[in-house]
Amino acid sequence: MSGKQSPNGAVGKMGSLQSLQIASAETGTIRAQFAALCWQPHGAEIDVLLITSRDTGRWIIPKGWPMPGLAPEAVAEQEAWEEAGAEGEVSSFRIGRYGYFKTFAPDSRMPCAVSVYGLRVRSLADTYPEVKERRRAWFAQDVAAGLVDEPDLASLIAGFVPPVIGRHPVISGEA
Repeated sequence: MSGKQSPNGAVGKMGSLQSLQIASAETGTIRAQFAALCWQPHGAEIDVLLITSRDTGRWIIPKGWPMPGLAPEAVAEQEAWEEAGAEGEVSSFRIGRYGYFKTFAPDSRMPCAVSVYGLRVRSLADTYPEVKERRRAWFAQDVAAGLVDEPDLASLIAGFVPPVIGRHPVISGEA
């Protein structure tokens, strides 16, 4: 995979925490976000729910900024509802994290570190806040991992192991 240029001119994989650290050395900040890896069992495998971003139509997972009074996993659960109409059981354990650059304008980007929480989807609503702004679709786990642009998110999706009742979820290795 070829590297892309970071905001400060360094070359690295976009979406990796290492490239965010390089960028934050210049800007002095990395913004936190929280996301839901929405999944459901499919036989012996799992399916992963992806949504499209509003600006570019890329496949992503629901994510958003911290919300006053809400724990990180509750923010992830709220974003899954608002962006995908997904309802279910969210884990209070972070399953991993990934980095990306949030683009506000062609010349304005901010490094973001996203903490991801698993959400076992019980139902999908037909109407939800962003139904007219995004597409959503279920994909086999390996296909979903191949559709996202961020390398660390792809690895997190590919390595996700659903929790077993009575056992904490497997936490992916972090870069």
